[in-house]
Amino acid sequence: MDLNESAAGAPRVWPMRTGDVPTVMAIEEAAFPEEWPATAFERELTKNSMARYLVLADESGRVIGFGGLWLMVDAAHVVSVGVAPAARRRGYGRAIVHGLIEMAIDHGMTEATLEVRESNEAARALYRAYGFYEVGRRKRYYPDNREDAVIMTTEELAGEAYQRRLGRLRGELEERLPGIELNVGSGE
Repeated sequence: MDLNESAAGAPRVWPMRTGDVPTVMAIEEAAFPEEWPATAFERELTKNSMARYLVLADESGRVIGFGGLWLMVDAAHVVSVGVAPAARRRGYGRAIVHGLIEMAIDHGMTEATLEVRESNEAARALYRAYGFYEVGRRKRYYPDNREDAVIMTTEELAGEAYQRRLGRLRGELEERLPGIELNVGSGE
């Protein structure tokens, strides 16, 4: 099976490869007002030893989303989560965030952090579902409109309470996206 195809109509998440970059760039351009330069994802994959990225294909095997984090000592910093605008509100962003959290745990990270636009209530609600809570703000963080970023972090990822939450969320994800494959390891 091609890396970019889903099995039997099930959504699939896997580690991003350089071959995924052109599709991810198109999603990035459609999803965000200030997209990364064309070379940024390839640089992240080949030169940044802290960076880990995932892609998500829908039931038809089409790549429709991505997410990335940096493994910084003992904390995972979520740097980006994007879903093609036409595929939003179907649980795909949840699948990407879930994959990123599982990846962080697999790499021994103790917590996860991120920044999110103050106005992006849908993303903030998703992150809250995954146990992120607000710890501060970065004033005028986003260059396109000088909007503030909300800084969010999680409790201890390996803690009993968080593991229960993650198990419950995995069940909800599997109910919403039957057959979803979450392959967050580095090897296929």
